Amino acid sequence: MQRRVVLGCDGAAGAAVGRLAEWPGELTVVAPDGVSVGADRPDVTYERAAPDDTAAYPDRADLVFVAGDDDATNAAAAAAARDAYPDAYLAVYVGPDADPAVASRVAAVADRVIDADRILVDRVTELTTDPGAARVHRLHTTLRRIEGRLAVVMHDNPDPDAIASALGLVRVAERAGVSADACYFGNISHQENRAMVNLLDIDLVALDDAETVAEYGGVALVDHSRPGINDGLPEDTTVDIVVDHHPPRAPVEAHFVDLRHDIGATSTLVSDYLIRTGIDPGTPLATALLFGVRVDTDDFTREVSVADFEAAAWLVLHADLPTLERIESPSMTPEVIETLSLAIGNRDVRGDALVSNVGSIRDRDALAQAADRLLNMEGIRITVVYGYKDGTIYVSGRARGTDVDLGETLRDALGTIGSAGGHADMAGAQVSLGILGDADDDSEAALTEVVTDVVAGRLFETLEDATTLLGADDRDSGWAFEFPFEEWDR
Repeated sequence: MQRRVVLGCDGAAGAAVGRLAEWPGELTVVAPDGVSVGADRPDVTYERAAPDDTAAYPDRADLVFVAGDDDATNAAAAAAARDAYPDAYLAVYVGPDADPAVASRVAAVADRVIDADRILVDRVTELTTDPGAARVHRLHTTLRRIEGRLAVVMHDNPDPDAIASALGLVRVAERAGVSADACYFGNISHQENRAMVNLLDIDLVALDDAETVAEYGGVALVDHSRPGINDGLPEDTTVDIVVDHHPPRAPVEAHFVDLRHDIGATSTLVSDYLIRTGIDPGTPLATALLFGVRVDTDDFTREVSVADFEAAAWLVLHADLPTLERIESPSMTPEVIETLSLAIGNRDVRGDALVSNVGSIRDRDALAQAADRLLNMEGIRITVVYGYKDGTIYVSGRARGTDVDLGETLRDALGTIGSAGGHADMAGAQVSLGILGDADDDSEAALTEVVTDVVAGRLFETLEDATTLLGADDRDSGWAFEFPFEEWDR
């Protein structure tokens, strides 16, 4: 177990105690009477003594941080700490106006001298040369220009990545002095998504219509990039902020735009904002963001980047892992079981692609869960499950180890009659039933047959064209296509 000691607790050390206390191990703070040590923490041992009083030191230390306001006192404490702990890592703060002789004494014993002037120079350099720091600066500048409350809008029926990203951006906005709400249209019906909201006691605002958003002073979009595309906003809505990891299919207009399609989750982007802004996420938000990263990268197996691993490594220090396990193992609703049963019974398998029409549905999220489950069938690498509800055909697909870009394939098949697209292995589409939606209940069987002819027919025809371009060797291994779309990932 690592043992850390802070000598002096004003200045830089005061801000560091809270962070050091979060690390595994033990922390002792040695500070004289009259020096504020901040709010007492039960996980920190406090000793009231001069920083160079070795009698107050614990028996052992692996890391010593000396950071009082007085440079001479710091130098004395550094020398005492070096004698007491010859093998410990010693970091010592030196103020901007330190006497050269005092600074020299510190440098002689410290492993690292924390120079205030150097910190300032490094920070300015970071802001002018580091794209990440410059990005966060532009985000804060945009936030400060917003007059009134900010609506952080997720896509319809939001998934964990959208929910967590919205909550994180709300926290960043609040740090900038802007009140904000995490908002969504539609429903949260997927069991894991509901479990996440309930177990973490997440506060979200369900929007009924676009007029509600008009009451806000600004609009931000997370996990999607254009208003009116799978959200209830008018397409001409003025957007202040866009944060998304999906590649856009059209120009994106906003005062601040952060689109990084080489990142696996929007939660990763928002976690970066929190880290760079110095915001403690707290347990519920960290747990939500970690779940968002894990879901959108399929537990770090799909379109994952170094940034996703780095974000997860930071979040896991704050997250509630037992609660996360409960979120990931919710009970299956009767609607999902019924949809899965219909998908199995109505499956049309050609090569390694399975397409199934489940007919009229009550829960559109059940389509995604059925597609997930069917992907485990032997010999299947692509699953597409679709059904219709309220005059719209909903399509959800999954893929594993395929050679064809299913996002493009899906756009080619259904994009001319609806909205479609996505990532390499997770996506979906929506197609209006048009006049078919006016059919009587007695003609549901005929309606289901027509929907099958339209959706499955277009999918398999487009897939055959795509696999023809791959060459004979690829065709011999079976059809493969991938089904992604940012707004219908789950």
